[in-house]
Amino acid sequence: MLIWVPADWVAAVMTGLPGTRVEIVDTASGLGGPGQWVVPESAAEVEFYVPPFFGSAAAAQVMALMPRLRVVQALTAGVDRLRPHVPSGAVLCNARGAHDAATAEWVVGAMIGAQREFPHFAREQAAGRWSYQNTAELAEKNVLIVGYGSIGAAVERRLAGFEVSVTRVARRPRPGEGVFGLADLPGLLPSADVVVVLVPFTPQTSGMIDAAFLARMKDGSLLVNAARGTVVDTPALISELKRGRLRAALDVTDPEPLPPDHPLWTSPGVFITPHTGASTPVSLRRAAELARDQAAACLAGQPLRNVITGTY
Repeated sequence: MLIWVPADWVAAVMTGLPGTRVEIVDTASGLGGPGQWVVPESAAEVEFYVPPFFGSAAAAQVMALMPRLRVVQALTAGVDRLRPHVPSGAVLCNARGAHDAATAEWVVGAMIGAQREFPHFAREQAAGRWSYQNTAELAEKNVLIVGYGSIGAAVERRLAGFEVSVTRVARRPRPGEGVFGLADLPGLLPSADVVVVLVPFTPQTSGMIDAAFLARMKDGSLLVNAARGTVVDTPALISELKRGRLRAALDVTDPEPLPPDHPLWTSPGVFITPHTGASTPVSLRRAAELARDQAAACLAGQPLRNVITGTY
């Protein structure tokens, strides 16, 4: 079975799997044309494809040139960029679980940093100023997790010692697990001190954090987005930030990358990281190990994990 992987760090884990041949194929450039990536002839033989961690258009489009493709194993939890390009007859799997720890750490770190004004104090340190001031804290706050899946559960586990209350929201309610549905959000938002967004990007979640959603949030509350930038209406968020009514910690933005002159950079009360939530050695190793396990299951005719079906 021919396996395409995007980089040597994935190949290092995949190589040596009996019955496979692993090729490192970088699809970072566009398809064809001067100075662009030329598709190797081996595309016709690929049965198991691992796209790049940060995929390009070419990484998705090349699947149309793989007539023997059986499995597309993403290295990410989100697969919105890949899904429209997966050929019929091929199975798409995401990396659910591989990035739970890293992303949850980023979320909790962003919460603490925002509450304790770490970005402000970092600026003051750079300017050589001893700028004492009181800050907020995480203790006794209500944290609302919107998109309560494996990452949401990992966030809650890490919050266990911080004396917070956690409210869980998923696409559909799960009363036996204490999980509300998306339809319950309007009534839950006004009491939340921190709103953590972890929903997958789908047509239903595109722009769901809109002006009406933000208007229901409590004055002074914090929006933490570790999902996709496109689930947030950026102009509506900027409007709330400029008024000083809300604060935000964002690992993702719309657009992304964020242009240097974009007003979000200079909006008050916002902390931005460049989509680094899952970019850690442990997270990447776990994603590569998952890909190897999936390839082994494929060879053995065993069920695959994390198969994407239905709307997600």
